[in-house]
Amino acid sequence: MTAIWYRRRRARLVRLIDRIPGPPSLPIIGNAIELNVEHDELMERMMGTTKLWGRRVGVNRTWVGSMPYMLVFHPDRVEPILGSNKHIEKSRDYSYLHPWLGTGLLTSSGTKWHSRRKIITPSFHFKILEDFIDVFLEQSVILVEKLSQEIGNDEGFNIFPYITHCTLDIVCETAMGRQVNAQQNSDSEYVKAIYEIGSIVQNRQAKIWLQPDWLFRWSSLYKKHEKCVEILHGFSNKVIQERKKELHEQKERSIPEHEVEDMTLGRKKRLAFLDLLLQASRNGTELSDEDIREEVDTFTFEGHDTTSAAISWALFLLGGQPDIQDKVVEEIDRVLGTDPKKRFTMKDLNDLKYLECCIKEALRLYPSVPLIARHLKEDVSIAHYTVPAGTTAIIVTYMLHRNPEIFPHPEKFNPDNFLPENVLGRHPYAYIPFSAGPRNCIGQKFAMLEEKAVISSILRKYRVEAVDRREDLILLGELILRPKHGLRVKIFPRTS
Repeated sequence: MTAIWYRRRRARLVRLIDRIPGPPSLPIIGNAIELNVEHDELMERMMGTTKLWGRRVGVNRTWVGSMPYMLVFHPDRVEPILGSNKHIEKSRDYSYLHPWLGTGLLTSSGTKWHSRRKIITPSFHFKILEDFIDVFLEQSVILVEKLSQEIGNDEGFNIFPYITHCTLDIVCETAMGRQVNAQQNSDSEYVKAIYEIGSIVQNRQAKIWLQPDWLFRWSSLYKKHEKCVEILHGFSNKVIQERKKELHEQKERSIPEHEVEDMTLGRKKRLAFLDLLLQASRNGTELSDEDIREEVDTFTFEGHDTTSAAISWALFLLGGQPDIQDKVVEEIDRVLGTDPKKRFTMKDLNDLKYLECCIKEALRLYPSVPLIARHLKEDVSIAHYTVPAGTTAIIVTYMLHRNPEIFPHPEKFNPDNFLPENVLGRHPYAYIPFSAGPRNCIGQKFAMLEEKAVISSILRKYRVEAVDRREDLILLGELILRPKHGLRVKIFPRTS
């Protein structure tokens, strides 16, 4: 009876999926041959598929072996998936992060996800974010100084690594209250492990033969992967134990937390994300050390690569539009003043409205997360199709943001797209750089403040000029959207 039920269920799934527009597929292997291309061709091939088969309805389907996938890239089609509390389970593509991140907020689902979301949401209250502004500023100062070595580089340089090291320093200090000094020491064991495990996860997502765990264990990457996990977990566990010990000693001496000094820096210790989780665990919430490590590691992972991409793309686009860059600098001078040493406040950053438009427009053209994947556990009605349970729905953010009906001249870098009068009445699922619905990014306010802080610090000191042309870039749709050969820019000291 079980076999008959499965065959009927499978026949229904195939029948419903094949009604959705998409390329012809072969038995057993589906469209795997078409997707078996070089890594730098995969993004372009996927975009071509959406244009060829889904332009009219905003969806198309494809088969990877026997697994059905549906690409979705129209706001009306995206909303029933992202806007629903029923479709919150991430696809199996996220499972390759489990050895490092466990099942934290990014990768969990169901009751565990609801519980973690409820616990973590207060961690991003604006008062807490205000404490992080000093970290943004201090690390931005280091970045500006590091960039000075590129003045006079006539060939241009790849700005991505500089920004990525800065955002990693920021997120480690705000997440764990510890400095890893990635900008000063990019060869540290922890920093190298972060980048290496990211590369391994991307390899597993892109290469079908690395996806089954039993095959992956036979690959040359497996030992490297296990070593990275050991280093990353070892660092996080050490920090958690040290901080718990500090808090215990504070309690014994009856010292209020807000008066505790960081003895190495001689200043009042800032609350980090880790401290907030430890507080929650002391206030009756059942969070084990492993639970806390999952969330700290998740924050570290999610909080550095995505923001570094957003900052790098924004600077690159501003470097190709001197007139827009000049308007941003005028606003920075007006809000922050012309003294580059003046420390900015949270209010200052919030007042940089035009810079925010520029960042949002950069995220429209080059969303940090170009694809969002969900596993559908129930049937969902999209357009006039029934998409069956068992399908993986991939929201193609990169194409969604290029809808000419919503964004006229969709390839043009135009920050005016995000002026209040132009945003009014826009479909809520037409622009989703931080996802949308119940699983939207919990740290988007943190990210926007950080991006404003870093970009304004750079533009107060340097004029940025793009070297590469946008049309010459090869895009890689990895964990984040990155250019294959980086983003080359030149910088020049500002004379006034």
